[in-house]
Amino acid sequence: MRLMRKNKAAVLLASAGTVSVLIGVVGWGYLAKAAVPLMPINHLLFATSSHCIACHSDIHTSGGEDISIGWQWRATMMANASRDPYWHAGIRREVMDHPAAQSAIEDKCSTCHMPMQRSQAQAEGGSGQVFRYLDAIRSGTATAEPGAILANATDVKATLAADGVSCTVCHQIRPDNFGQESSLDGGYLIDRQKQPEQRELFGRFEIDKGRARAMHSATGFTPAQTDHLQRSELCASCHTLLTQAFDDQGRPAGSLPEQVPYQEWEHSAYVETNSCQSCHMPAVAGEAPITSVLAKQRPDVRRHVFVGGNSFMLRIFKDHRDELGVVAPAEELEASAQRTDEFLATATAGVEIRNERRTAGRIDFDVVVTNKAGHKLPTAYPSRRAWLHVVVRDGSGTVVFESGAPRPNGSIAGNDNDEDAGRFEPHYPRITSADQVQIYDSIMGDFAGRVTTGLLFGTHYLKDNRLLPRGFVKQTASEDVAVRGPAADDADFTGGADSVSYSLTLPDSASPLTVTARLYFQSIGFRWAQNLRAYNAPEPQRFVRYYDEQVSQASKLLASASVSAN
Repeated sequence: MRLMRKNKAAVLLASAGTVSVLIGVVGWGYLAKAAVPLMPINHLLFATSSHCIACHSDIHTSGGEDISIGWQWRATMMANASRDPYWHAGIRREVMDHPAAQSAIEDKCSTCHMPMQRSQAQAEGGSGQVFRYLDAIRSGTATAEPGAILANATDVKATLAADGVSCTVCHQIRPDNFGQESSLDGGYLIDRQKQPEQRELFGRFEIDKGRARAMHSATGFTPAQTDHLQRSELCASCHTLLTQAFDDQGRPAGSLPEQVPYQEWEHSAYVETNSCQSCHMPAVAGEAPITSVLAKQRPDVRRHVFVGGNSFMLRIFKDHRDELGVVAPAEELEASAQRTDEFLATATAGVEIRNERRTAGRIDFDVVVTNKAGHKLPTAYPSRRAWLHVVVRDGSGTVVFESGAPRPNGSIAGNDNDEDAGRFEPHYPRITSADQVQIYDSIMGDFAGRVTTGLLFGTHYLKDNRLLPRGFVKQTASEDVAVRGPAADDADFTGGADSVSYSLTLPDSASPLTVTARLYFQSIGFRWAQNLRAYNAPEPQRFVRYYDEQVSQASKLLASASVSAN
């Protein structure tokens, strides 16, 4: 392949069975002229992102901001869903725990992490698979031409598996069952009846015939204008996960609402004001193009950044691109991680210290935590947690009280669950000692009532005091999103906020005291990583290695406040 130094994409020249695309790639630093198959053989339902990224990248606003859809997407958790080493480790653990259910586990877990491969397999009368494709994904090393592995691989389903939650997944989902139970838990609908050259890709904008022909020549798909891509129900189809649990003999033991952010949002005030897309795909101000070829200015263009809370994993992708087969360059992954850190620090939570009262030998104050998200904080996968780190210092700066200090190994000082896998920290309306820590998390219980991090052992929640979104009413919440444990009866734990009272006995001193409260977040809590160490298999051991390398950066500061008490 001949490489030519250029800045912009140019022409589309159609030929029999292929289209020659001059792909302008500022982010890659070169322009590659590649013969890309229109629809690689046996790709009955999908095409990979290599067909889309040429025209939907190298896009800038009038002010110069890079809003390249393809480049932003490829550095997200969505694009790398199939490469996620924590997901690989989790599936291997579940299969080792429940070997008789391996086929069902791989089919279920590939539904939203490898959706193209799984949907194609289903259309052919088969089921989704995971482990057979991991080596193929890893062989698509980051040192190869971007897109070359996906375009040229001989195993077509491996190309589909490797491409994560790709363009032709979301843009083919039909709205027919939106709002119905059948749409949830991976129940998205892809039309399997249309022939390959008749397939449609849905988008928000009306596309004229000339641009439609160009897109069809490059991808084999025809654009169709629709509004349903703006609806939260689109996201809910994969971001609702209901798992079937087993006991230690492999017998069915119940089910668990493992991830239900859509239902949390639906029970909040945000259902009237914000969709998933409005926060996680923020709009570009003014008008902007969506392509670099035959560009036209459009209103309300959405950034495909899919910003969330997992900068921890994005930096693992950056540090291990070759080993994981990640296509996005390191600088794009770091930019995505920094965007995530900024989002966490500005758009998720607030902290205030109120009613500080000091008397001889003691101090009392309230810490009020506000949830700015449109769902519980944290939400979805139960490895996530947030917690309060509260410190009181005397006039010389000496610490006279501390609760919830984050440690370099990812654990939290005073957290029972980090010290003992069989215990957990309860919800506290009032804290009086340093070994009490307010941790906002969900703790799963198994069929015997024991604490577990095994998803398919989980039958219920022993605790769920994750911060509620504004407008959430505990008393009317459904079972799937209910508050569990003492927080259910805490009058100060309400929709949008939690107030924790601190009443502390301290050494008597005339000097002023400084109280600082910080709210931290981890996408993978200490116990969830530690419990993988016992699984002697490549995927869990690899992830533990990655975790140990990155863990000192695992705790993300969401909000903080400080006051003086005389």
